[in-house]
Amino acid sequence: MSETPKKPAQVEGRVADATDKNWVDRFCPSWSRPYLRLSRADRPAGTWLLLIPCWWGLFLAILGDPTGATWADAWYFIACTIGAFLMRGAGCTWNDISDRNIDGKVERTKSRPIPSGQVTPKQAALWMIVQATIAFGVLLTFNNFAILLGVIALAPVLIYPFAKRFTWWPQVFLGVAFNWGALLGWAAHTGSLTWAPVLLYLAGISWTLFYDTIYAHQDKDDDALIGVKSTARLFGSNTAAWLLKFQIISIILMTFAVLIAILDQVNPVILVISLAGIWAFGWHLMWQLRRLDIDDVDLCLKLFRENRDAGLITVFFWGFSLILITLGFGA
Repeated sequence: MSETPKKPAQVEGRVADATDKNWVDRFCPSWSRPYLRLSRADRPAGTWLLLIPCWWGLFLAILGDPTGATWADAWYFIACTIGAFLMRGAGCTWNDISDRNIDGKVERTKSRPIPSGQVTPKQAALWMIVQATIAFGVLLTFNNFAILLGVIALAPVLIYPFAKRFTWWPQVFLGVAFNWGALLGWAAHTGSLTWAPVLLYLAGISWTLFYDTIYAHQDKDDDALIGVKSTARLFGSNTAAWLLKFQIISIILMTFAVLIAILDQVNPVILVISLAGIWAFGWHLMWQLRRLDIDDVDLCLKLFRENRDAGLITVFFWGFSLILITLGFGA
């Protein structure tokens, strides 16, 4: 059935920043839509941004392992995908429960399921528990060290919704939570941590500061009225200069992570390909930065979503390196 563009989001229940072509509103039963909207299933960019660091950590761990990939790594790849979807859903549900008295005052978020009355906070809490429980079941298929890391990851997830109430840097807390997969993906393959995944994790946090500052510019006017803090409000007209710094920091840290992990393990061709994934990632961020207009709400959302492609560029290059190694070109 075709949608009628002139209808407001509240009539259909659609959230304001979801596209009219999202699969939740087009194909899912009406009873399930409010819960899937709570999980941001209709806005998948955030799921990708949670998943990509998991793949980064897993791929880099395999690249740095002289014994290469195992069949277990294929499961970890799939499990990270499932876990990212579930934990992003649980985390966003928790965020909406925590922000239920704020979201109704912000133009972009007042159509979310709780402030718009599609679900009650109790229903949302039950949905959060269901998602988190299934995600924990997936986590239990990992090694003990990775399981421990996964449990610890709950702390920043729980804290993040409140960060904008007490700091101008809530994007740091989001980065801490969203990039935990870099550590988890590495630990899934190796059962331990070294400096390489830690640097990769820090690079991811800097990347989150880049893309989520852009995202936060959508709400800066409403945030100022209700007293919510963000790096978008903190940086103001100096945003581009700050984003350039975060971009450079992210690229430098990722480069060192790769050098530490694989410099002594692969031939120069594989090393160059792996580093090229970082450089291409950096050029994509620069391309975003050159187009940025912090007062164009639609463009800010578009650029935020484009970070999925930026992160996947690195996944592609590192995945290609793994294929070459598997075919015998990595020695």
